[in-house]
Amino acid sequence: MQDSPAQRYAKFRRRQVQEASAVARFAHTVPFELDDFQIEANQALEDGRNVLVAAPTGAGKTVAADFAMFLAQERNVKAFYTTPIKALSNQKYHDLVAVYGSEKVGLLTGDTSINAQADIVVMTTEVLRNMLYEHSTTIDALRYVVLDEVHYLADRLRGPVWEEVIIHLPEAVRIVALSATVSNVEDFSSWIASVRGDTQLIVSERRPVPLEQHVMIQADPKTEPEVIDLYRRDAAGEQTVKINAGLIDRLDQLDRRAARHAGPDHATQRRGKGREDFKHASRHHTRGAADKPQRHTPRRWAVVDELHYMGLLPGIYFIFSRNGCDQAVQQCLEAGLRLTDDDEARRIRQIVDEMAEGEMSYDDLKALSFPRFRFALEQGFAPHHAGMIALFRQIVETLFEMGLVKMVFATETLALGINMPARSVVVEKLEKFNGVEHVSLTPGEFTQLTGRAGRRGIDTLGHAIVVDHRGFVPATAASLSSKRVYPLHSSFKATFNMAVNLLNTSDYDTTRGTLDHSFAQWEANESAWKLESRMTTLQQAIAGYEQAFACEHGDFRALMDIRMRLADLEKEGRRELKHHEFTDDVERRQAFHKLDGQIAELRRLDREHPCRSCPDLAQHMTWGHRWMREERELRRVTERYDARTGSVARQFDRICDILLALGYLERRSGSDNDLLLTDRGQLLRHLYGEQDLMLAQTIVDGAFDALTPQGMAAALSSLVYESRRGGMGEPRYYPGGAHGAVAQACDALRKQSSHIDALCRDYGLEPMQQPDFGVVDIMDAWSSGADLVEVLHDNELTGGDFVRTAKRLADMLQQVAIAAPYLGDSGEQVARIATKANHSINRGVVAYSGVG
Repeated sequence: MQDSPAQRYAKFRRRQVQEASAVARFAHTVPFELDDFQIEANQALEDGRNVLVAAPTGAGKTVAADFAMFLAQERNVKAFYTTPIKALSNQKYHDLVAVYGSEKVGLLTGDTSINAQADIVVMTTEVLRNMLYEHSTTIDALRYVVLDEVHYLADRLRGPVWEEVIIHLPEAVRIVALSATVSNVEDFSSWIASVRGDTQLIVSERRPVPLEQHVMIQADPKTEPEVIDLYRRDAAGEQTVKINAGLIDRLDQLDRRAARHAGPDHATQRRGKGREDFKHASRHHTRGAADKPQRHTPRRWAVVDELHYMGLLPGIYFIFSRNGCDQAVQQCLEAGLRLTDDDEARRIRQIVDEMAEGEMSYDDLKALSFPRFRFALEQGFAPHHAGMIALFRQIVETLFEMGLVKMVFATETLALGINMPARSVVVEKLEKFNGVEHVSLTPGEFTQLTGRAGRRGIDTLGHAIVVDHRGFVPATAASLSSKRVYPLHSSFKATFNMAVNLLNTSDYDTTRGTLDHSFAQWEANESAWKLESRMTTLQQAIAGYEQAFACEHGDFRALMDIRMRLADLEKEGRRELKHHEFTDDVERRQAFHKLDGQIAELRRLDREHPCRSCPDLAQHMTWGHRWMREERELRRVTERYDARTGSVARQFDRICDILLALGYLERRSGSDNDLLLTDRGQLLRHLYGEQDLMLAQTIVDGAFDALTPQGMAAALSSLVYESRRGGMGEPRYYPGGAHGAVAQACDALRKQSSHIDALCRDYGLEPMQQPDFGVVDIMDAWSSGADLVEVLHDNELTGGDFVRTAKRLADMLQQVAIAAPYLGDSGEQVARIATKANHSINRGVVAYSGVG
């Protein structure tokens, strides 16, 4: 049936409107046809709504972010593009400069500032948070903010920054949040809507390039590795969700072969193992795996060689160890592997030399083993991890994107945002060391890693390959790969710096209300309704029991309350006193004597209670014991409910109590419930970082007043350095000797750390991170003019770790310098020292920004 003239005209008008929209104009600027979810997201943004886009890695969710930049340009307003890491900011800056030109795009990453007043500014999320607290005038014309990798708000250390930004952005700003696919994305979207207003949730589960799952095994070092499907295939050749029986059979064959090769001695050794041996084994490996003969684990170079033979490169090989990545490159070279031809090798050398030229001195490059790094690149291999300096990582990323480097051995940090798609992704193990113990990968982590496999517009399939390893069973891989999504939970908590920044512009009650808008509190409130229901049920049961034991001789509930208090004292009172530390025996005897007196008094009240003479006492007691059980449960559930509702605000209250005690806040005259910032509070407001209060306290106490710029850099390094082994490290020596000015400043930091730690414990807060003095001597040497060869000599610090620590130190020194007006009488002197220290640190390889 043909449309009527009126219907045809209506369609014509709709088409005219669509073609005249910004969405349509933007679509004409991109070299590919937009997917439906991208069009839907762009339309929502043009209509004035906030947008949350959740889609798999590589699906193209950044199109919505690019449209926000396009829309800002059309409407002549500002747009910010925020990312969680500097490398991603640098990459996005170059992408946007290629589209809009360098005069319209800026970059702010803490250590880099380019065209900060531009129409479009790319920045790390922390920079935007700081701008909001400083009430930067740049925010006035801001209308669009992209929050790339917004699921990063689950990160324990840095995650809260994303929530601060979402809460505090001006009402006129529309946000475009880009997230991995998470199972509770509807909850997350509802929270954003509760804070920001009308929000459109766009979810796409479809991968643009289908992903197949495989396992690589190898019978022994003399045979070729085998790539076997993890899942069974259907009649059409597509992978199903059922584990491949052929894989299980092949692994069983290899297990039996390993048992035969182990011989009868293995069984004897197994019977002779003690219980502790098995306990130890079970802590580190899959149950039953540690006490049986192990299959041969394919060598890294053999895995690469097989993938090269099968045409599955370029690939990313995830190894959860920096040393492992470096060793893998060396193993491939020693095995004689080469993945490039002569022409590719020449192009690689030319590109590497051009990228390195003028960026670093010859001596610095030599200290970082540049010739060996370049040779590996020419063969087609490269490592990629945080232990490398930014220049080396950028070289690897550039060559991989160009298809010249064919295999990158990377830690999981590569999975975050950087645009490096591959044909295949290899996961060496399904567990990793988290700094404390070996833990299994989560479905979310596995999905994030394997999401890199499959290049849109190039590959018809992506391939995720798990290498057979100790304790591997197919069911584990299946459980990880079958779950495409994982829940997103808030890591938000109030901090000392956050508290003073909020109180600087709002009164106490308003600030508490602001914190109640956090996703953390929203999650807690959402889960609290179940507790409310349980509380109602318990209250009804208790009321019924009270009716059942109603006694004409007296208040039977009062008798049960006496008995409950008596039972608690008899059971818990003595136990608590036994574990309590007393100053002397006299105090201990007095405490036990007081407890005995309380118990005796309750027993007397129990004996003399009028309900004891009731002839129905036994029946009433039956109901009373049930009442007691439910009353205890109600108190427990009520505590849980109270802990969840208002939990973030209560933490804020404890922080304010500490800040009041230390003089950073004071009560407004005539008000018990409003707080004002003191001069100390204004100082703390300008110090951002995990050690904000520690730094402020040490400055206030004058611990840095007598230091040279080199000494200040050395001492403050303890607040930014994090040893990969954890714990409070010590330098090889203290500059100026064990009793010199630097050692005294470090001792002052230790004392402040202990003092703040004790306060946090007293007020029910988690203790702050302890200072680590492990690079005090190294930063003193660098600040004094030593070259990279000298500072990296005879220590375990990698070039990347040194540069990252030095950049964080330079940022902290800059904060101290900027806070000069709030530093007290010696403010100008301390600021001058901090400025000189910053310049002495921020030089050479440390000053390299990666933005050319």
